[in-house]
Amino acid sequence: MATDLIEVDFDKPAPDALARAGAVIRSGGVVAIPTDALYVLVADPFNLHAVGKVFQAKGREIHRSLPLLVSDLFMAEDLAAELTARFYLLARRFWPGPLTLIVPASAKVPLKVTGNTGRLAMRQPRSGVASGMLDWLGQPLIATSANISGMPTCASGIEVFGTMDGRIDLVLDGGGCPGLGATTVDITELIWRVIKYGVIEEKQIAECLSGPKNSD
Repeated sequence: MATDLIEVDFDKPAPDALARAGAVIRSGGVVAIPTDALYVLVADPFNLHAVGKVFQAKGREIHRSLPLLVSDLFMAEDLAAELTARFYLLARRFWPGPLTLIVPASAKVPLKVTGNTGRLAMRQPRSGVASGMLDWLGQPLIATSANISGMPTCASGIEVFGTMDGRIDLVLDGGGCPGLGATTVDITELIWRVIKYGVIEEKQIAECLSGPKNSD
């Protein structure tokens, strides 16, 4: 496929750019966008063909789950089988922002998206482009790192285009996204744990939950 590139303002993307990207998503395509935690590939999690295209674009193993972006807590509640007090403490403290939370997935989330684990990773981004896409589509979006699996995540639109050209449909180039990616925390077990280290430090998670690492 031929990959297109559109330059956008990171904080205030043009409506026509969002509409173009939204149309690609609705047709089952894959788009790369900038977020507050580097660039990600976004697609419709309820379209299994689109889900397969994401796995193919990254060369990702199908047993690995695909994180989702949500617009607010209400959307998160709709996607989760249950949410604990621990979830609400962290979400209200760090969302929107670079914190991904792993929770039990509801039956409406395709098992393929969860990597057949029944668990879902999701976060609310602090990004004009990502928020605009979520609002335009009115649904959650797959949001996995914009890279070939095992390689570093791309930190600029041009880098994404160079890496993913021919693998995805569109790149929204919002310039550079320097720094670390999102921190991922698994809160599905009695003892929470950091799965992936990023912008938010482990001690900040512990302080938010009012205790040491094994605190509830």
